[in-house]
Amino acid sequence: MLIRYKKSFEKIAMGLLSFMPNEKDLKHLQQTMKQYEADEFWQLFLWKEDDDIIGTIGVVFEDDDRVKIQHVSVNPSHRHQGIGRKMVAALKEQYKTKTVVPDERTKAFFEKCTEPDC
Repeated sequence: MLIRYKKSFEKIAMGLLSFMPNEKDLKHLQQTMKQYEADEFWQLFLWKEDDDIIGTIGVVFEDDDRVKIQHVSVNPSHRHQGIGRKMVAALKEQYKTKTVVPDERTKAFFEKCTEPDC
């Protein structure tokens, strides 16, 4: 289930985001978290299954019609189970009146998620 980020989930969200290659540096990761908390156009969502938060997906609203996925991360012990695909599908469902697109960092994963045989 996709849920909105809340400050009480900060440590979990930071841990998940730290798996993204460009978020390895702590200072950069802290700046990213501040951006998600302060900027109304940046939204962070968490994926919850069986009372555990196991994934995160972050977006930026580019305009009224486009939502760009800029972060997708799943706890390593839950990878290869379709969690990332589920997060992308849930995000598309939540914003079905908008076009959901990837950024350069999430493009390869996004394209894999939208393959017809997946």
